[in-house]
Amino acid sequence: MVYVFKTNVYTSYEVNLLKPKLNFLFPNIKWIFDLEDCDKILRIESSENIVNDIISLLNKNNFICSELE
Repeated sequence: MVYVFKTNVYTSYEVNLLKPKLNFLFPNIKWIFDLEDCDKILRIESSENIVNDIISLLNKNNFICSELE
């Protein structure tokens, strides 16, 4: 399933800060930030529902994150 999140991750530097955490906590998912999009989209492919975990991870790292439907 593909999950789409609106974030306030604006720079590749910020993506690089999150990258090791995302890869460590969720080794079996595919993810990508679209920083060109006005909503700074994070797209995640996962067979598990990890919405709350992703939101929590970004919030703990001082980013805003909400799922788009």
